[in-house]
Amino acid sequence: MQKVLEVPLSEDLSEFAEFLWMNEIPHRIMEEKDVQQLWVARGIDPEKVSMVFHLWKQGVDLRTIRVNRPAAQKGLLALGWKQIWMTLTLILASLGVTFLTGMGDNFEYFRLFTMTDLIEKNDQLFTTKLSETLNSGEIWRLITPIFLHFSALHVIFNLLWVWVVGSKLEFMLGRSVLFGLVMVTGLLSNLAQFFISGPLFGGMSGVVFGLLAYAWLWDRRNPARAVGLPPALMGFMVLWLVLGYSGLLENVGLGAIANTAHLVGLLAGMAFVPIGEWLVRSSQRPE
Repeated sequence: MQKVLEVPLSEDLSEFAEFLWMNEIPHRIMEEKDVQQLWVARGIDPEKVSMVFHLWKQGVDLRTIRVNRPAAQKGLLALGWKQIWMTLTLILASLGVTFLTGMGDNFEYFRLFTMTDLIEKNDQLFTTKLSETLNSGEIWRLITPIFLHFSALHVIFNLLWVWVVGSKLEFMLGRSVLFGLVMVTGLLSNLAQFFISGPLFGGMSGVVFGLLAYAWLWDRRNPARAVGLPPALMGFMVLWLVLGYSGLLENVGLGAIANTAHLVGLLAGMAFVPIGEWLVRSSQRPE
């Protein structure tokens, strides 16, 4: 990344940051001692960004400015896999596990990723206890249900959100924030759903709700470094929860909905914001 400029902490950069995201210019705003530093991705001309910034400070309406970018520098693809490799890893792991388990139909592989082991005996299905999972050292089971999906619509819907939100969080706030957020929301949403419905569940939905809720609350607490997702998404999440608990989504053919995982994921995502803020403050200057 390339540093463009420094301004005092008291200066509100939220409008300029929104302009950059609207024009699909990857950037980060970092706090360093008593200043804010604006960084842009390599391939973006820092002098042009600086010029636009100074025009904005002189009172020019940003809506009147158009930024021309080479086709190769448009959108999140301009970031490169090295800058969002954790997001890509989550997506590939989900696709891999989903196909390996045959969307839940391949029992022998499916049972490797559930919260507790499944045992088929005399045409009946038995599950082990959570304590046995912990005592056996199979700790991965606490998180691996997030990689299980049971239909093409299920996996596509979840992974599109992981791509859109996860890549922004990873690039703007750092890999440690995304990793911690996925682990916390995945673990808590899995445990909550397990205690409600047992081990026959899966999906990245709890994590997705956590990512969206985190981004929503982060933007309100940190407007100068806003992720920039539409605020209306919070209303969408709440509506989806209401529809899920009402049973309407199941009635229209979307299958069983892990409502508890959604709710706990959302709450865990918002609760993680103070931790994320600490991680961002503790992170080193971007390369």
